[in-house]
Amino acid sequence: MSAKYKVRKAQDYEAAEKSTARMRDTKDIPLSIDQDSGIPVWLQLRKRLIYLITSGHFRTGDQLPTVRKLAVQLGINFNTVSKVYQDIERDGYAVTRQGAGTFVSNRYRDNDGNALTEVDLIIDEFIQDCLELGVPRDDIAGLVIERIMGTEADKGQR
Repeated sequence: MSAKYKVRKAQDYEAAEKSTARMRDTKDIPLSIDQDSGIPVWLQLRKRLIYLITSGHFRTGDQLPTVRKLAVQLGINFNTVSKVYQDIERDGYAVTRQGAGTFVSNRYRDNDGNALTEVDLIIDEFIQDCLELGVPRDDIAGLVIERIMGTEADKGQR
């Protein structure tokens, strides 16, 4: 066996080891999709990914599973996963590096570097959901106030 062959074989082995180490470092996402819940699959996935990022399961710089790997794991269309990744990237939770993958980002944090509170995230998601349903932005606050007044009135009747 030539020295050149031994060096090349060693380099191939090192590359395989690095690749395997990277795969071991990729965390599987502890989630499932409920097809019967009435909540769109993409929205379930989006909310769960955001929760896992903001709760610390994924840290800044962690690589998210590939679109195909996650789609296979969940048994959903890879276009759905791709849409969610684009959505969370737009909102600052992830960044995609061409040819390298999608990684957790901390751009969702406010200007002071503090993480948004869970309540802030719920409110932001609620507003986004309302807008996606076609509710005008100016009507959202009024609807919330009406709902609050209604629940307070219900408490008073008991």
